Amino acid sequence: MTHPKRPRFKPAPGERRLRRPPPPVPAGAASRLAAADVLHLTLDGGMDLDGALESSAVFKQLEGSDRAFARAIAGAALRGLGRIDYALGGLVDRPLDQIEPPVRALLRVGCAQLWMLGVADHAAVSTTVDAARLWREARRGGGLINAVLRRASRENAAFDTAPATSVWPDWLSAKLKAGLGAEAADRMARLQLDEPPTDLTLKPGEDAQAWADRLGGEELASGSVRLPAGVRLAELPGYAEGQWWVQDAAASLAARLVGDVAGKEVADLCAAPGGKAMQLAAAGARLTAVEISRQRMERLRENVARLKLEMTIVEADARDWRPDAPLDAILLDAPCSALGVMRRHPEGAWRRDPKDLERFPKIQRALVDAAWEMLKPGGRLVYCVCTPSPEEGREVVDAAVASGRWRRQVLTPMDVPGFVHALTDDGDAMTVPAKRDSESAAVSENVTEPVESDVFYIARLERMGA
Repeated sequence: MTHPKRPRFKPAPGERRLRRPPPPVPAGAASRLAAADVLHLTLDGGMDLDGALESSAVFKQLEGSDRAFARAIAGAALRGLGRIDYALGGLVDRPLDQIEPPVRALLRVGCAQLWMLGVADHAAVSTTVDAARLWREARRGGGLINAVLRRASRENAAFDTAPATSVWPDWLSAKLKAGLGAEAADRMARLQLDEPPTDLTLKPGEDAQAWADRLGGEELASGSVRLPAGVRLAELPGYAEGQWWVQDAAASLAARLVGDVAGKEVADLCAAPGGKAMQLAAAGARLTAVEISRQRMERLRENVARLKLEMTIVEADARDWRPDAPLDAILLDAPCSALGVMRRHPEGAWRRDPKDLERFPKIQRALVDAAWEMLKPGGRLVYCVCTPSPEEGREVVDAAVASGRWRRQVLTPMDVPGFVHALTDDGDAMTVPAKRDSESAAVSENVTEPVESDVFYIARLERMGA
């Protein structure tokens, strides 16, 4: 029997033929695709995480919880990247660098869900495979992604038993072990696997516990208020009014160690993005904030305007700039390798060139010398860097003291509430993660729970000589 042909209708003149709508995107696949695209742009495109988030068209199309989840996946994959690759290497039949970059990005995204975020096995595997089908450059790798992620869901011990410091490149792991010791480096590496919380610094006179209750956070022994990761800051009470600003609890220590600055002539060298400068200005200092980067200086101006604080902002290289008259105190947050804030910028570990880090000690020593020329005799310098590298911290300060131009002002437990575990034998502070099983007697007398934070080295010095 011959079936009649289906009639074909021609559109009327001026009428457009309706096209079949594209198939719907599988639920959850868009978030995985966006996360993989961000990861690809970061690791293979040379972007930092913020730049990748701004550049990814797939990520920018997402909204609400899908957008937040894509960012969480990408962040987790970057924080645990070395450890993920260490475990993933035993599940594939060739070196990871021989796998097409989009496929490799999806494998990492899938493993981050399985091993770090606790996503259900079937959801992590199926949605990541669906994402591969949506990405033209990764379609042919869908079978590989499916097979490897199914195996990864059964063999999570490969990730759990990987060395803690495998989260970093080998050169960086060796560097941090040498500088901190293996135990402290392990603690730092384990802390990196978790998304960091959001710490707030309050203006003087604000009730930290009241703000913690109001914002759904907790008051820390250091006086900061800690909120969960991922909060929408601009929507919180007090943001528009400038009652607080975002600043890691350890970062807030440096300005407090400058002491009573009310009415005194103070400079914050290398001031942007401005957390420490705002602390000093809010405490009543007659503050000059010096910053070499025009782009970072604009961010500082925006923060100062929101908080309605007064300070003089100078665009200059602090090695060359000099005040009109000698200063009472200086805070120097020197340019550094920033290895102590990698949990907030996890891509940094994979974008750094170890040879590039060699330039920082020379810059830091030049800035300390410049600070000596700016201060009155007996004036105070608080020196800090957000890295545990001894050549950028302790060795810079030791050299300054050995020159006879400076005297170390030893820090005491009263100076660093919540951070007594960070005090060093030299009388400085290094805010590496504390041991959780056997706190020292000094810690237990001061605060029962040490504050976990970014890693800062901080020293307080007095200017010697006429």
